[in-house]
Amino acid sequence: MAGHRWGVRPSLRSAGVGAWVDLHVELVAADGRRAGLERALRDAVRDGRLAPGERLPATRRLAEELGVSRNTVKGAYDQLVAEGYFTARQGSGTQVASLPAEDAVPPEASARAREPLFDLRPGSPDVGAFPAAAWLRALRRAIATAPSLAYDYGDPRGRIELRAALSGYLGRARGVIAPPERIVITSGYVQGLALLTRVLDGGDIAMEDPGLPFHRDVVRRNGGSVVPVRVDERGACVDGLGEPSAVVVTPAHQYPTGVTLHPERRRALTDWARARDGLIVEDDYDGEFRYDRQPVGALQGMAPGHVVYLGTASKTLGPALRLGWMVLPPQLVDDVADAKLHSDHHTESLGQLALAELIDSHAYDRHVRACRLRYRRRRDRLVDRLGSRRGVRGIAAGLHALIEVDDEAEVLARAEAEGLAVGSLGEHWHSPESEGRPQGLVVGYGTPRERVYPEALEVLGKVLDAG
Repeated sequence: MAGHRWGVRPSLRSAGVGAWVDLHVELVAADGRRAGLERALRDAVRDGRLAPGERLPATRRLAEELGVSRNTVKGAYDQLVAEGYFTARQGSGTQVASLPAEDAVPPEASARAREPLFDLRPGSPDVGAFPAAAWLRALRRAIATAPSLAYDYGDPRGRIELRAALSGYLGRARGVIAPPERIVITSGYVQGLALLTRVLDGGDIAMEDPGLPFHRDVVRRNGGSVVPVRVDERGACVDGLGEPSAVVVTPAHQYPTGVTLHPERRRALTDWARARDGLIVEDDYDGEFRYDRQPVGALQGMAPGHVVYLGTASKTLGPALRLGWMVLPPQLVDDVADAKLHSDHHTESLGQLALAELIDSHAYDRHVRACRLRYRRRRDRLVDRLGSRRGVRGIAAGLHALIEVDDEAEVLARAEAEGLAVGSLGEHWHSPESEGRPQGLVVGYGTPRERVYPEALEVLGKVLDAG
């Protein structure tokens, strides 16, 4: 059996340049040259290595690459055209045909079938509002002024341009004490939580109950043990915390209940940290979005030596950017930077430079203000549609609300039947036993596109009214 790799450069008349097309072709000597080529090309189409619409090399070029006659290649092409694997048109050359799948649903059709008609799940912003034009301008300016070293391996803490920009922004917008040397750029909150768990060598990590199950999984997969911290109408209950390695809280807008950590609880939590030399991890996932009064300042400002502050651009811009940040107490900076170095070396640099430019030009502030107005209108529409008939909680801030229901499972079944996707409070508890616990839907009003949001609310109202 002989293996051959061929490459051709089809002409691109509009560009005047070419592009190599490489494919590994194995010819079995016992089949004969033409039959072997037919089999190899046929298998490549069936395996997906030659995709529908792929342009095949010219017969003369492929013959030269494989060391066979042009008639051998032409005969193989003609046979596969006759079988429907290839198409041939005058002036367009030979291309791979689109073949119907046998006994299978096309992957894209299957994915569409799984997608809900109306998506009110929490956790995402309206990605259709991404400021593409402003981001492109910032990226162009950043690339135009970036030093050549920006394209090399960098500081595991992240680009100094972004750390300096965040230092100013977090100080004025969130009340965070954030010198650039204490900031580490990450690919998001999850990476920050994972790095910190590793640096702490696992141990007991106290986390809010209810809280996001995925974050508990992150802690466990990185060697930590999770200890539940009860949440009530005043936020996390800090009495009896004991001595965990760290306690993780969402003080500005608890997830998923939406309550704000009461000032007395804030003081009690920071007092606990000082008295026991404990560590608080502040997840400020949507702190910029507060509607009924000024945003609540970050907890970190009360005890910067005992609080790890984690924020991201996922809710303000979009999760696809994979940009987050940690503001660390001085004693943790080197260890976290080392863990980052051995995790992925450093977060990609061009996005960091673009975000720094966006912040320094105040385009980021303008975008956040515009989003705050948009999401407040959405929040108000949700309350107008549902608030008069049932409890809607956690609406002073953020991108989600908690809607009280009597029978969570029944309401979720009705929602699924209507093509409506929402979150459930039940999935957020640390243990599955739910007897006596509140039941509710966690509704994300940031996720839908603007044009479908009104209809999504009507479907939600219909689902709830049916009970």
